[in-house]
Amino acid sequence: MKILILGAGQVGTSVAAALASENNDITVVDTDIHRLRELSEKLDIRTVAGHASLPSVLSQAGADEAELLVAVTSSDEVNLVACQVAAKQFKTRTRVARLREAEYLSLATEGGVNAVVNTAISPEQLVCKHIKRLIEYPGALQVLDFADGRAQLVAVRAVSGGALVGHEIRELRQHLPSNVDARVAAIFRNGKPIRPQGHTVIESDDEVFFLADQKNISLVMSELRKLDSRPTKRIFIAGGGNIGRNLARMIEKKYSVKVLERSRDRARNIAEDLLNSIVLVGDCADEDLLREENIDQTDIYCALTNDDEANILSAMLAKRLGCPRVVALINRPSYAELVEAAVSISPSVRSR
Repeated sequence: MKILILGAGQVGTSVAAALASENNDITVVDTDIHRLRELSEKLDIRTVAGHASLPSVLSQAGADEAELLVAVTSSDEVNLVACQVAAKQFKTRTRVARLREAEYLSLATEGGVNAVVNTAISPEQLVCKHIKRLIEYPGALQVLDFADGRAQLVAVRAVSGGALVGHEIRELRQHLPSNVDARVAAIFRNGKPIRPQGHTVIESDDEVFFLADQKNISLVMSELRKLDSRPTKRIFIAGGGNIGRNLARMIEKKYSVKVLERSRDRARNIAEDLLNSIVLVGDCADEDLLREENIDQTDIYCALTNDDEANILSAMLAKRLGCPRVVALINRPSYAELVEAAVSISPSVRSR
């Protein structure tokens, strides 16, 4: 397949690497010549330097022959214009765009088959939904929706004391009520995948992926680990960017939410936008501030700034001060592994 990728940032590079390994004909467009040179040296792809929304640049990149266009530059506007040019002038069949602003999402996909963008992806929105699910299911490492959310794939770390830990997978049906159905889809043991069979014994520290009805998730999780009987009430969000603000807006009706933002002006705007949340001004790595805000009595601490290092320091500090659950937004996979090992964060969220 001939694929045109606009943007050679972290996302564009990752997409190019994944698709190039499948014998696709990849062309990447970006304004950064040095970045393109480094990319072409690593991957067997074609690169074009220029502004991704210009028809002349798209033509040079082969948009008239491309079957798929993936617009993932750092600018929503460039992504939208590029998709529009590709649709109108080059008749590119499939157009995917990354859009950070929520207001662009519905606008971009209006018109069905004649929409400017066939598929719009909002990283911030996806991360917010992901963290919201993790808050709803304490102890879950990952939660993915299927069938419009009616069924969910959940990853949980098996802990000694769970009813099914040390037993064969086939015994799960005996533990659950007759009207509850669940399937173990995968198991990771010591970082390596294991194909689950009926006779496979679940061991402590296994990462178990199971599929079940949304209403039965907690019941199945309780077979793999003892669930915290204390209900989640208090959420502390460090970082008032798009992710932090949107997450607070999504959960403030159900939980008691505090948002910590370093910028006074941004904090004022967030306070005006939110209805039931407390907005604080300060540094998320300020130990005295976290103590004053009773971080040890907070149920979940979310480090969601746009700085990996700040999130790591803040997460480690919150964990040391006694917060039972910490969620950290980490862009670099190597950092995520470091943080998980250092402070046993459960879970870390990787945003690409």
